[in-house]
Parts: sequence; C-alpha cells; structure tokens
Amino acid sequence: MRLPLLILLLAVFLKGNGQGLFDYADTLNKTRRNWVWITEGVGASTSIVLLNEVWYKNYPRSPLHSFNDNREWLQMDKVGHAMTSYYIGLAGNEMMKWSGVDQKRSVLFGSTLGLVYLTGVEILDGTSAHWGFSWGDMLANVSGTVLVGGQELLWGEQRFKMKVSAHMTTYASYRPNVLGASRLERMLKDYNGQTYWLSMNLKSMFFREVDNFPGWLNLAAGYGVEEMIAGSPDADFCITNPDLCGALSPYRQWYLSIDVDLTKVEWKRKVFKAIFGSFGWIKFPAPTIELGNGATRFYWLYF
Repeated sequence: MRLPLLILLLAVFLKGNGQGLFDYADTLNKTRRNWVWITEGVGASTSIVLLNEVWYKNYPRSPLHSFNDNREWLQMDKVGHAMTSYYIGLAGNEMMKWSGVDQKRSVLFGSTLGLVYLTGVEILDGTSAHWGFSWGDMLANVSGTVLVGGQELLWGEQRFKMKVSAHMTTYASYRPNVLGASRLERMLKDYNGQTYWLSMNLKSMFFREVDNFPGWLNLAAGYGVEEMIAGSPDADFCITNPDLCGALSPYRQWYLSIDVDLTKVEWKRKVFKAIFGSFGWIKFPAPTIELGNGATRFYWLYF
C-alpha cells in the first residue's frame, strides 16, 4: 500500500543523517545502550498504536490476509517502502554505534529496526479489509534493510544513500483526496512530482587516495513516474472515470544527476553539521538528464 506519511516522516527525521552533535562511544556504554533499547521499544510500539488509532481504525477490520499490489503505482510505493526501511535502519544503526556496540551487533540490532517496525505495519495492513499483507512491500522493506546493513558490514560506512526530491505537478488536482489538496500534501503524496534517488559518494568509491577530491560530491540515479493518478488502469477510480484515465498514459522516468552529500561537508561547527545533515535525505537540486517515454530531456536545475 501507499505508506502513510507519518511513517516516512518518522524515518527521515529520526535519522537526521550523520553523527550531528553526538560522537560514538569508543567502548560499550551500557547506560547509552539501555537508553537506546528503551527508546526504540517505546517509540516503535507507541507509533504503531498511534498509527492504528489515526489511520487503520477508520477502516473495516478482517482476519489476517494477503493481497498482491505489486503492479500498482508503477512500484513507486515499493521504493518508498525501501527508503523508509533504509532510514529507520540507519537511525537504529547510528544509535547502536553511539552506545558503543560493536559493528556486527549494530547491524543485527540497529539496521534491522526498519524491517521489524514495518513488519508490524504490514500486519496492520493484513488485518484491514481495505488492504492486506503485501509480500511485495515486505521484499521492499528487506531491500532497505540490506542496503543499510550490507554497507556497514562491507565498508563500515554508507557509500550509497537513498534520497528523494519533489516538485509540484498538475495531476494532484484530478484526485486531491489521494494525491493531495494543499501544497504540502501534494509535495508528499503526488508520485508524479516525486523522484527517488540512489546517491553514490564518488570519493568513497573511486577517489579515496585523491586528497583534493571533494568528499561531498555524489553521482545519483533516480526513478519517477508521470501521468499517474491511480494505482492501476483497472482501479475503481478509473472504472468510474474512464475518460480521464484513458487520456493519460502513465510511464516511468529515469534520471542521472550530480548530488551533494551534506553529511560529508566539513562544517566548522557541530551545530551546522547537525542542522544541514538533517536534510541529507533530500536530493540536492542540480543539472539532470531524464530518460522517459521515448525521449531524453536535460534540466539545468532539477528538483
């Protein structure tokens, strides 16, 4: 399903990207570790309860069941699941390292936090008559967890980061209840204006021995969609609005762009590192090449 906005916002702001104001402990700090465990446990369980109260409680319940939504929204919702799992796992991993837990345990108990949490959300889906337990969602959740944990085990750092950018489109006006009514809602809910990115740090990957190569410079590949106002052509909305859906032909878009890793910028003050690092999940506006619908486009500045 399309993840409720509450979860995605929780993921990206929970992480905040980077160490920020706090340094990792050199050895195990049991007080910090216990604080992290309590915070994660209480935070996750509380948010699940709140999510049930403000979202799922409004829909009819049913016994646990599954459904296949893998072909909906041209898989944009699945990429959103992966990104959410990635950032919750990244937050868990950072908190484990802050408490001085060794690398393997940080990955085991930190990087998997997103998968554990989103499995709980998926169970709520599975007991809602409106949706169902989606194995496609679970696969996406696993991929986000693997992206975090795999890099920690392989390199001890995140050389590839998931990011997102968004801009306004006209498509939300066709379905404001689904794609957003206000400007903020449209930025967050309209897939037509969203682009998900996998951003690679060039210095970490290829230029580690080059001292004067900028450590903040990234190369990013992006994915997006256009003309998408319903999950699929046979969705209820398209059945009742055949002329509107028939006039649109949803298609995929692929992007290539440069990017800036704000967590790699050498700020003079830690407070700047914390502030700007908190926006490290947002793709930096930059010149971009787009491939889609049989055409190639170039943007001097794409967001």
